[in-house]
Amino acid sequence: MATIAQQFGMTEALELLGIKAVNEGTSTGNNWFSGGELIESYSPVDGQLIAKVKASTEADYEKVMQAATEAFKTFRLMPAPKRGEIVRQFGEKLRQYKEPLGKLVSYEMGKSYQEGLGEVQEMIDICDFAVGLSRQLHGLTMHSERPSHRMYEQYHPLGVVGIISAFNFPVAVWSWNTALAWICGDVCVWKPSEKTPLCGVACQNIIAEVLRENNLPEGISCLINGDYKIGQLLNRDTRVPLVSATGSTRMGKIVAKEVAARLGRSLLELGGNNAIIVTPDADIKMTVIGAVFGAVGTAGQRCTSTRRLIIHESIYDKVKDAVVAAYGQLRIGNPLDQNNHVGPLIDTHAVEQYNKALAQVVAEGGEILVEGGVLTGEGYESGCYVKPAIAAAKNDFAIVQHETFAPVLYLLKYSGDVTEAIEIQNGVAQGLSSAIMTNNLREAEAFLSAAGSDCGIANVNIGTSGAEIGGAFGGEKETGGGRESGSDAWKVYMRRQTNTINYSTSLPLAQGIKFDL
Repeated sequence: MATIAQQFGMTEALELLGIKAVNEGTSTGNNWFSGGELIESYSPVDGQLIAKVKASTEADYEKVMQAATEAFKTFRLMPAPKRGEIVRQFGEKLRQYKEPLGKLVSYEMGKSYQEGLGEVQEMIDICDFAVGLSRQLHGLTMHSERPSHRMYEQYHPLGVVGIISAFNFPVAVWSWNTALAWICGDVCVWKPSEKTPLCGVACQNIIAEVLRENNLPEGISCLINGDYKIGQLLNRDTRVPLVSATGSTRMGKIVAKEVAARLGRSLLELGGNNAIIVTPDADIKMTVIGAVFGAVGTAGQRCTSTRRLIIHESIYDKVKDAVVAAYGQLRIGNPLDQNNHVGPLIDTHAVEQYNKALAQVVAEGGEILVEGGVLTGEGYESGCYVKPAIAAAKNDFAIVQHETFAPVLYLLKYSGDVTEAIEIQNGVAQGLSSAIMTNNLREAEAFLSAAGSDCGIANVNIGTSGAEIGGAFGGEKETGGGRESGSDAWKVYMRRQTNTINYSTSLPLAQGIKFDL
């Protein structure tokens, strides 16, 4: 009987992406080397070993940094539109490798194949965005108070950008950072999650083709692999002016502290505890679609996943019954099979956290509305498949205040006007994504006002999950305050410089000071 990997063409996909049984985990572009221990990547889909990656050592890291700092000296002088052309070619390569890379994302991380393809499409989209942006890195001009003087602002590349990414979006988040950093003139050193190292190797193989075809130096795109210790090297290295880190709030606080200790910059995209407010004027059908996808998509392992549904008491039972009924239609299983809605959690540790959350919500007085549990038997041999669960709860429960990275949805009730619902929505430490379902214009505008949602993302009549490339992505409070992707997020990858030019034959001093020589 064919294995899942054989049935869905994983062997061919790995071959196309240059993935071998044992892979070097350190790269400066086309140069691969590693001296560390082996990282074994097991698929949460079927529990099978996919391949191994050699971890980076401190000596490997030093080689990477030497190559990156040297490459920056030439790359920063390449005109930005020329750098944009490199990113355009990378986008074309991603179109070529979209199917195998999407398949690898699905198999190594556990999200559905369609979501894997969607993640690669996000990479393509950010490349397109960055190409256009490469001709729009605008500064400002200002009038000087001194005659025959001109003032303006311009932006210059920072240098080496460190990127630490999480397992749940193993390729897209890297591309959000690196595509913008490259057009800005920076070079990048990427540490992917040790839970999805093969996705990092595959992406590095793809960009290496572009760098080789364009005769560009080693060091523009670098890869390191390993646990938190290799990430600490980035955090503490004064040669890395910016570290962009995606992951848990706990991890982000460590990164922020270490980078700040050397007065470096950090771009943090951390935890979310996202809610949808459902008012009496909501479209129930739209609400159910948004809430269910938000809660169970990627098995609840998105930073924008819907964790809380805040429902007005007048429609609480109606919404509850509709959402519970929708959960009854979910199909859980192999994510490469497009008939299934929900795949596995990333590993058995995530399953433990899921079980603890369900036990705790009951211990705090909550009521389980849709039973959870770990699935066993044929097709669930990895031990990573769980049932999406729903619990009636209160916002002040400790477990509701905590982000559980699993498909657990809490139903909360409010009785007053939309102001009360917004207070509940804002009453958590995290501030990433939020949404309101309403056809009442006043409620929608109140939610979007300065007294409304305190999140970096606030949506009306769509769910919390997902975001478009054109808008800046990120959140407030314990989400870290960083912004990636669209809008003017490119500025974080550059340093601002104010210039004053005197084109007169004298040197007037500011504030009328006289200093005659």
